[in-house]
Amino acid sequence: MNYLDSLNTEQKKAVLAIDGPVLIVAGAGAGKTKTITHRILHLISEGIRPENILAITFTNKAAKEMRDRVMGLLTHHKNIPFVSTFHSLGVYIIKENAEILKLPRHFNIFDKVDSKKALKNALVSLGIDPKDELDKIGHIISKEKGRGVNMSEYLRGGAFDRTSELVKKAWVKYEEILKKEHALDFDDLLLKTLELLQKREILERYQNQFLYVHVDEYQDTNKVQNEIVELLVEKHQNICVVGDTDQNIYSWRGAEMKNMLHFEKKYLETQTFFLEQNYRSTKNILNVANEIIKKNNFRIPKKLFTEKPEGEKISIFEGRSAVDEAHFIAMKAREFIGKGVRSESIAVLYRANFQSRVLEDAFLSHGIPYQILGIKFFERREVKDIISLVKTSLNEGNVSDFTRIINIPPRGIGKVTLQKIISGKENGLNESLKIKINNFRKMLVDFRNILKNDKPSKALKYIIEKSGMENHYKTGQEEDTDRLENIMELVTLATKYDSLPNEIGIENFLTDVALASDQDVLNTEKTGVKLMTVHSSKGLEFDYVFISGLENDLFPHKKMYERKKSGEEGEEERRLFYVAITRAGEKLLLTHANTRTIFGRVEINSRSEFIDDIPEKYLEHESYSSNHSLTPLINIDF
Repeated sequence: MNYLDSLNTEQKKAVLAIDGPVLIVAGAGAGKTKTITHRILHLISEGIRPENILAITFTNKAAKEMRDRVMGLLTHHKNIPFVSTFHSLGVYIIKENAEILKLPRHFNIFDKVDSKKALKNALVSLGIDPKDELDKIGHIISKEKGRGVNMSEYLRGGAFDRTSELVKKAWVKYEEILKKEHALDFDDLLLKTLELLQKREILERYQNQFLYVHVDEYQDTNKVQNEIVELLVEKHQNICVVGDTDQNIYSWRGAEMKNMLHFEKKYLETQTFFLEQNYRSTKNILNVANEIIKKNNFRIPKKLFTEKPEGEKISIFEGRSAVDEAHFIAMKAREFIGKGVRSESIAVLYRANFQSRVLEDAFLSHGIPYQILGIKFFERREVKDIISLVKTSLNEGNVSDFTRIINIPPRGIGKVTLQKIISGKENGLNESLKIKINNFRKMLVDFRNILKNDKPSKALKYIIEKSGMENHYKTGQEEDTDRLENIMELVTLATKYDSLPNEIGIENFLTDVALASDQDVLNTEKTGVKLMTVHSSKGLEFDYVFISGLENDLFPHKKMYERKKSGEEGEEERRLFYVAITRAGEKLLLTHANTRTIFGRVEINSRSEFIDDIPEKYLEHESYSSNHSLTPLINIDF
């Protein structure tokens, strides 16, 4: 059991407590992934079969990291535990029971863009202006599904106000579109899984398969996710949840902190362990984090500590304007890089996406390489085209994918022709058009055979070439060259699925593509300072961190205060600031601006109340000359 030697006392206790309910309260940077993976190793060393162990987390990136670590520890085992996100687990269970839900095995997964488009079409068909109602209705439907409420239950609901009536009408049309497309949206992947597990014979099968269940980031589970977990562990009660109430920052998308706060009441035999030793940050950074979060009341109390040095004080910079602030950040980043700091170990965090524009301008003007999180690779037009082609080949019933790709590259099939195909009036077309459509369908059959009989990467390469997409982008123009490189990158990404049986490989590839998040396409090794929202930074760590825009009404955000109720939701902005602070390992810099232009209007700001909560002894105030040197950094390729 020498694998226990690398664990601290609390980590070791949590690893050894393998039977019954276990709650691990794990602070930021306290080695929770290491604890979970070593716990899994210990279970297997005690005779538990790997396939009887389930570990669930929230992002593909976190699941991959956990899976890789487990594989690194289990050097003598062919089988490995089932490590996945909640949504991937849902896809697995739904595919195994697709017939019960009257879905094909290759059902379509609507990403957020697809879902928004489908709901927009639903509203238009009802004569409702999407511009005014789309986001609001979409949010309500998503939140209801996250609470475990399906359309039928919502229609039976007692609310009769204008908004509820609009939602009811739109939801019915939206579900009609999903059904026609053989599709489920993100929320359905969880809701349909719950509905399946509520059938006793199906539940027993998975209870007997997953004897030991682990849930990471438990504070972020919503009602449906928690009910799925409770059903899975109902029989054996071997549940281990890991989380930190101080990092609950997703109430706006349905996360319920009470799942973690009430865990010990739900499972009376719970063993609770606290991981409070931080391995990431200096003492000064942790002291500030502890000072900030102790003002919240709705939390499981803990206090992070570290054996690392005291470190530098926290820098405060006050800019005259957002432009001034951005140039300070760029010049300071440049200064760090000049002293040998790797640019990829520096991050700039902001509360709202609009802040990125002025930051990008500053980084460009100073010639500093950067990578911005939020530009999603899988949402690029040419990438979605190839994915649509693959999905249509496997299931021609995906009308949205079929219509998207039938004339890309151009095949002389226009909108009028397409409408006749969709409405079943294809026989009325002239012979030339019928031949074109028939050739397209023959191509799909060919691709279907290739996808079933070849490795995913080889099949994708074949499809890109034979569909005409490769030649379509070989124009020599820079924009088309970029698009060609992007679709070829899909082939590279598909190679990691080549070790699986062909059909399973392409299924897993499509599932991961559909469920990809911002973090999944962030290349932490790529040269460049990382720019991202605080929400996107969750789970990441950097040596040097700037937190920008620390002004009242921006951070803490005015919108959150306007809509906050009481209790833990009212404390979420402070938790978000805590998450931002604890991303930093060596140096933390806090910046704010006296004026900022928002929606074309210059606003005068007071500095954030969060800064005022930091004892002066931890702070140092910085200034700089506004005569910026615009000489680019040399030897940095971006």
